[in-house]
Amino acid sequence: MFQPPPNKPLPRQGDPRKFAQQGIHLAGLVAIAELPRLADAVESTEGQIAVELQFGIGEDGKKLVKGVARANLELVCQRCLNPMTYPVTSEISLAILWDEEDLKALPKDLDPWIVGEGLADFYEMIEEELLLSLPPAAYHEELCIDQKLLSRGEPLVEEPKKNPFQVLEQLKSSPK
Repeated sequence: MFQPPPNKPLPRQGDPRKFAQQGIHLAGLVAIAELPRLADAVESTEGQIAVELQFGIGEDGKKLVKGVARANLELVCQRCLNPMTYPVTSEISLAILWDEEDLKALPKDLDPWIVGEGLADFYEMIEEELLLSLPPAAYHEELCIDQKLLSRGEPLVEEPKKNPFQVLEQLKSSPK
């Protein structure tokens, strides 16, 4: 389904309901710097996200948007604390809803995209999907720190702690 989008920016806004009625297909690029919450989560805002969106109507009559967003994001490795490139692919499969009341009838395989009347911001939706695709902690594929710094899982030998009431115990057992 995913084909590299042409080197043109993805439109920022549109009416997703009309797009679904017309079966519109959008493809384009979004600059990482244009997504403020994603920009805060990554090390560098250089680069672009390749996005492809297909609007349509599902078998049950629900308006849908399906697609994919791909980017190479620069994150901080949590082992060595150096920047690393992390490829992110976010599969988008959303039902276009008016409000939270419509959530009750939503199938489990679709996530909601609650959009009021009029134009919707596609960048916000893409940003949310990419944030959900980020790993909880990023690591280099290869071991990036010295093996000696890693714990081997050996139990620590603790010295017996002195009981502060040990003196009272001695006084209690001494004859009067």
